[in-house]
Amino acid sequence: MMGLFPEFHMAATKPLKTILSASRRTDIPAFYMDWFMAGIQKGFFDVINPYNQYRRRVPAHPHEVHSIVFWSKNFGPFLQGNYDRKLVQKGYRLFFNFTINAPSPELEPHVPPLEERLHQAKELARRFHPAAIVWRYDPICFFRQGKGLVNQNHIETMEVIADALAAAGIRRCVTSFVDLYGKVKRRMALQGLHLVDPPLSVKCDTLMQMATRLRLRGMALGACCEKNVLDKLPRDAGIGNGDCIPGDLLARLYGNDFVPKKDPGQRRQDGCTCNIAADIGSYRQQPCYHNCLFCYANPRQPGKKNA
Repeated sequence: MMGLFPEFHMAATKPLKTILSASRRTDIPAFYMDWFMAGIQKGFFDVINPYNQYRRRVPAHPHEVHSIVFWSKNFGPFLQGNYDRKLVQKGYRLFFNFTINAPSPELEPHVPPLEERLHQAKELARRFHPAAIVWRYDPICFFRQGKGLVNQNHIETMEVIADALAAAGIRRCVTSFVDLYGKVKRRMALQGLHLVDPPLSVKCDTLMQMATRLRLRGMALGACCEKNVLDKLPRDAGIGNGDCIPGDLLARLYGNDFVPKKDPGQRRQDGCTCNIAADIGSYRQQPCYHNCLFCYANPRQPGKKNA
């Protein structure tokens, strides 16, 4: 017998999927793909928050993951191991943040030669749609070495990189200025390098020069967590926020079945517009062996192996 009110049959809705970030805290594609694939095999990652030590379990089955955002300065081991193909065969969708800076043995002592990294980027663009690859030219460093001021931006070398990546179809570049953390300043000082925070006008001019040169190659520039700089640029500068987990782009590539929300755990006050994602790396358990002097994730001093 029917009641006073008709029955409403709600259509079942599928749970929204997780974006995996692999990882802001270390270089998984270069050093930890065996560990990563073991987590994929288990169907989850146990992640410890580096600030409050809270442990949580991040689901990792294909039906639970919207996409995996890989961050690296060296995709060589990733490509040589065909990990991309193995993951795609399992049903995962992939996105890549590839940091390629001007060669600087002082600042990035253990990254592969530039030509090798450019070859890796071209191979990624061959295997995937170039829109799934973002070039990070990051960070821009100003420092003193002796009495002179050095701008590690190297516009000329940046153009060489841009030419190669544009030819591969990559159209997006993200940059930022180095953050002057105390541990970073001390680490660099041991090498005779002293970080400098240039005036806002210099930062604006630097971004404008980069954007002009990239625009000639059909590339767009975004600035990561540089709200104070972006606010001072002309309205027609064509430089936007450089969201490293770009929800709108991931939705266009792979569908919008994830939570469309800005990440509260990132530096939103500085202009971060990244979509919320689950970062599965660890500063301590998976230390990065690139040992870049400017890296906030590097806890060690030069000459000491991370452990």
